[in-house]
Amino acid sequence: MSSNADLASRVDTSDEWIRTRTGIHQRHLADPGQMSSDLAHQAALQALSAAGIAAADLDLIIVATSTPDFIFPSTACVLQAKLGAARCPAFDVQAVCAGFVYALDIADKFIRSGAYKRALVVGTEVFSRILDWSDRGTCVLFGDGAGAVILAAADRPGVRASVLHADGSHAGILSTPGQLCGGKVTGDPFLRMDGQAVFKLAVRVLDEVARETLALCEMQPADVDWLIPHQANVRILDATAKKLGISPAKTIMTVDRHANTSAASIPLALDVAVRDGRIKAGDKVLLAGVGGGLTWGAVFVEI
Repeated sequence: MSSNADLASRVDTSDEWIRTRTGIHQRHLADPGQMSSDLAHQAALQALSAAGIAAADLDLIIVATSTPDFIFPSTACVLQAKLGAARCPAFDVQAVCAGFVYALDIADKFIRSGAYKRALVVGTEVFSRILDWSDRGTCVLFGDGAGAVILAAADRPGVRASVLHADGSHAGILSTPGQLCGGKVTGDPFLRMDGQAVFKLAVRVLDEVARETLALCEMQPADVDWLIPHQANVRILDATAKKLGISPAKTIMTVDRHANTSAASIPLALDVAVRDGRIKAGDKVLLAGVGGGLTWGAVFVEI
């Protein structure tokens, strides 16, 4: 765990500056030897235990990550080997902070096709590896982590509706534009962000996609028991809930303890709220994410 005070010893910032602008109090940083698949493995084991199934029962593994272990093989395949879930299909999804809602939507459609019965969906990131620790505008915002869920075929649909979007014309406002070429890193290997542009777009598209998703099942924001937006910073969370007319009391926020963990942020927040008893069976939960690309989407689920 890294507190704001810890960061203040490395970069020109302060606990007060970070808290007042982002709502973040701390973040977790992976050890040097830990990779995205290691964090995903721990999250997957907890999800499997909660679901009461074994890894061998999985038909599909989808990992959402922007910080994979390797260029290839996929982090999903590495995770599959660690779980001992041989032979089931496994692949990564790269939609940055919207990655988990993308992966959840994909898994739901695979299950609805009838081809698969049980899917593991994981969001996992080690963003600390791509941060410029001299840039206080970005390094204070992010953390490492992983979260996972199990989807299973059932008579009653858990996923009620979902919508995904992307607009590549906004790629430049949030990116890590480095490359590997000839054994060397070329370009800029660090995360770069136009914070004001991201904020304006994020609040607008999260509101739009939430309403679009709810409309598919003839629901209104008032019908939502819990809103779990991507945990970017408290200003985006507050603004999104306000535009939707959803009470802060119904908005799950864990950005204070985890910071922005990209594809891991929504499943981490979901896990916290389920384990502390706020989210219960039968609750209607709206998950909404937005990330680099620009990518965004929402999934409306009944727990």
